Amino acid sequence: MTAAPVMVQAADMAGPRPMARVIDVLGEMFVDLAAGRTRSPARTVIDHGDQRVLLVSPAVWERRGVGSVKVTTLTPDNTTRGLPLIHGIVALTDLRTGQITALLDGAELTAVRTGAVAALATRWCTADDADDLSVIGAGVQARALFRAVSAVRPIRTVRIHSRTRAGAEQLADWIRDTAPRPVRVTVCDSAREAVTDAAIICTATSTADGTPVVAADWVAAGAHVNVIGGTHPDAVELDPALLADAVTVVEDRTAALDGAGEVRAALAGGLIKAEDLCELGRLVSGEIAVAGRTSVLRTVGMAIEDTAAAVALFEQYRAAEQAPGEPSAVPPPREGVSDGHA
Repeated sequence: MTAAPVMVQAADMAGPRPMARVIDVLGEMFVDLAAGRTRSPARTVIDHGDQRVLLVSPAVWERRGVGSVKVTTLTPDNTTRGLPLIHGIVALTDLRTGQITALLDGAELTAVRTGAVAALATRWCTADDADDLSVIGAGVQARALFRAVSAVRPIRTVRIHSRTRAGAEQLADWIRDTAPRPVRVTVCDSAREAVTDAAIICTATSTADGTPVVAADWVAAGAHVNVIGGTHPDAVELDPALLADAVTVVEDRTAALDGAGEVRAALAGGLIKAEDLCELGRLVSGEIAVAGRTSVLRTVGMAIEDTAAAVALFEQYRAAEQAPGEPSAVPPPREGVSDGHA
């Protein structure tokens, strides 16, 4: 008799332990990806008008014996409905038996794994005591970024800027309520005020524009910037000029050339060459060191990341089932609008 798939809900992905598990498992996967031991097929994207998109993202992680398929929708005008930008579901499969072992909330998994990718880069690109964070954006992904970065660095001060002050204030209140340690949170009137002198900067907006949200000369020397990217392959959150002097970290070189607006603009402007891009797996494996230089992670989101995050969250769910009495995690808020990529 075939067992029914486990249902892993958004609340099951909340808290520091699931996030820590996802960060670590993503590190394993990125080493395999950079070494050519796994790959991430291109997503199938169906545009059905008004920037509404249906995406299907399959991938297999051979060494772990798992595969996944994620079906997501991207609906930009959901902002007017008070609904998240992203909805979806992920099916996790056991490659040995072919069974579907788990179904996971796709929108929350996307937020968690995107935050975890940024946290992984932050772990390898910043000093252990880096504690000053700037966040540009105030949606679901901004919250996931705070959760993730706080899992790898002792964040004590946070500066926030968003296009609406009300959204930034809501994020500030949420951080104060859920932070793992006392945090001083400031809402800033401009992006420049938020990022100036910050050790760690995260951009998570829903921009579709080619005009940078963050200028290059606002970023302090030696800072690390996690750029989640807007809703379009040519959207730009960070001034591409910064890439000329920074270590530019990407999940996968080919994927970045296809879908990272800052990378594409910097290449077109002759600021960098494709071979300058540092794949995250080579950073994790120790082949490349940042050594205090200014660094930028530009993510695009890849199907194999969903597979790695799904297996990590499934493992954590099973571990929690076997350890009753664990402190309950703070459930993630479901209101508001998600940002970032699917």
